[in-house]
Amino acid sequence: MAVDLTPDAAAQAVADRTRRFVRDTVLAVERARHGNAHSLPEQERLDLQAAARRAGVFAPHMPVAWGGLGIDRRGQALVFEEAGYSLFGPLALNIAAPDEGNMHLLERVATDEQQERFLRPLASGAVRSCFAMTEPAPGAGSDPAALATTATRVAGGWLLNGHKWFITGADGAAFAIVMARTSGAPGDRGGATMFLVDAGTPGMTLVRTIGTLDEAMAGGHAELRFDDCLVGDDAVLGEVDQGFVNAQVRLAPARLTHCMRWLGLARHAQDLALDRAADRHGFGARLADLGMIQQMLADNEIDLEASRALILRAAWELDDGGSGAQSTSIAKTFVAEAVWRIVDRALQVCGSLGVSDDIMLGRYLREVRPFRIYDGPSETHRWVISRRAVKRRAAERAS
Repeated sequence: MAVDLTPDAAAQAVADRTRRFVRDTVLAVERARHGNAHSLPEQERLDLQAAARRAGVFAPHMPVAWGGLGIDRRGQALVFEEAGYSLFGPLALNIAAPDEGNMHLLERVATDEQQERFLRPLASGAVRSCFAMTEPAPGAGSDPAALATTATRVAGGWLLNGHKWFITGADGAAFAIVMARTSGAPGDRGGATMFLVDAGTPGMTLVRTIGTLDEAMAGGHAELRFDDCLVGDDAVLGEVDQGFVNAQVRLAPARLTHCMRWLGLARHAQDLALDRAADRHGFGARLADLGMIQQMLADNEIDLEASRALILRAAWELDDGGSGAQSTSIAKTFVAEAVWRIVDRALQVCGSLGVSDDIMLGRYLREVRPFRIYDGPSETHRWVISRRAVKRRAAERAS
């Protein structure tokens, strides 16, 4: 089967507009806030999104019926990379995690009533959301089957009890998508259900916002508790006991869009390094003319191109109706590590300027390091990539 990685002209036009918008509008806000979105005032987020609407780049991933631009995954790869050139670009376009993944999940799984209540304000940028699955050890993390939070059926609905940890965007979110166990025990591969829980529901408590290495996610990363938190039957998202199955709808596309966004930031880091190498002189030559600097710049170009190719290959598979499980795991593992290498080399090329607060490379380095953990650590992805490869080869030998 031929693999077509060519985006359509409409997607390229949105990418071009996004490139101008990020450079003309968003980067100034990023610099003013030094990339810290944890405490970004809500009005500034809304102002950025209003500017994105005026620029014709808001919600490129959503269908037109939901106020978006209806761009496919290959087109999103172009647009999201351009948005990711600034830490605040995805927030401005309303394609930041976890909201972007939650929109996709709600569009595919939610009932009509749930879509009107939760998806419509989320897609419009009126509210933010969070996805509450991860728990403190020994609960769910890299292994979702360790899920310990429970949902017990009672008269009038469900009682949620449990402890959630590192829930991105929870502070200030209008609602949470909560994964809880409705049958079985921790370690079982089934028995999970997703619930839509409004912020402020009695029994749901934001314990604290956790101090972290990264600071570019609106609302930060929070610790939540659920203590006899009562929700109605209409809070069930999807079907009871099908939470892990339904989560797959979100999983592969969301990890791929992470790659798209971070690739944009890596490209920005490379641009800073290229500018510095061209302008800075030492030892009788430009840095760009010195062999060791050339090697770092060249390796960055290789990592950028290889990352982009893996992203586009996985995006094509998703557009073609494939699961994208293997291709997105491969892309996520490679891109997460390549982005780190690119930003690290760029900082090295820039020397003391890179370490300083005068440019954003130090902040970018802090932001990209956790990507090797978020959406599954590299070690977990390598484990599943290997398992699939062994299984595939066994099937080939048996045929």
